[in-house]
Amino acid sequence: MVILFSAKISDKHKEAMQTKYPNARFIFTEGMMDAEKYLEQANVLVTYGEDLTDSKLEKATNLKWIMVLSAGVEQLPFKQIQDREILVTNSKGIHKTQMAEYTISMMLQVYRQEKQLMENEKSSSWDKRVRVKEITGQTLLVLGTGAIGQEVARLAKAFRIKTIGLSRSGRAVEYFDEVHTMEEINNKLPEADFVVSVLPSTTETKYVLTTEHFSLMKNSGVFINIGRGNVARSETILKAIREEEIAHAVLDVFEQEPLPEEHPFWKEPNITVTPHISGQSPNYIIRALAIFQDNLDKFQKGESNYINIVDPSRGY
Repeated sequence: MVILFSAKISDKHKEAMQTKYPNARFIFTEGMMDAEKYLEQANVLVTYGEDLTDSKLEKATNLKWIMVLSAGVEQLPFKQIQDREILVTNSKGIHKTQMAEYTISMMLQVYRQEKQLMENEKSSSWDKRVRVKEITGQTLLVLGTGAIGQEVARLAKAFRIKTIGLSRSGRAVEYFDEVHTMEEINNKLPEADFVVSVLPSTTETKYVLTTEHFSLMKNSGVFINIGRGNVARSETILKAIREEEIAHAVLDVFEQEPLPEEHPFWKEPNITVTPHISGQSPNYIIRALAIFQDNLDKFQKGESNYINIVDPSRGY
């Protein structure tokens, strides 16, 4: 079995992999440009998901399984994958700790006026008129009740926050006081002090939040997007901020990345911009490779109960 890595990993992880699986042939590369010449040999491809195109996949004639070392899989050539019945798994769930911490920290940042306090510190301004609020006892609406959304809700419970989740199924999930289908979004938005989007990028979720949705939010509401940047158009968010339909937007993902220097988001005092780092953690690759190794054990045994199987027909 030939396992090709287009995803770069450290020598420490390479050595551990080769020691644990001595009967497998590992090919470690520095990216798809380097990996492309080995595609024909590969039975398994380990990638970060953004480097595999239709033309490259056509070269991988012996490929049986694609392991994506991230949660995002929207850039994969799904039609060919489905036609060839190639197994796809991802690393869903490894981001929940750091992304939930990011979300709570940003909720506190906005309510405790931390941006303003830091500016005051820089200018040596002793201004006790800064008005801070408590997140305790507020209401949180989470769009997406998977591993990340559930962890956000779990941490929010430490602040006695009411947690409402929206998902495709509306199935009850632990740590949420209520879970409804996405069809209920218009009824739930007016209740929320914080609206957090953890939605993936699919045909169903692209630009799912419209001007109407932001107008339904509280004027004091805070919108936080840690899912995908195309859940709402940039101009829709900008309009909501400038017309004071919401009080603040925290954005870690964008329609275009990197966010251009001239983009108006940078200049808006009531928008917090971070460079798609909510999922970063020193434990990221350790967690992702743990899922890969668990699935590799099953793959070698011919089992089918893989962790995080991706449905090519749905794109997630």
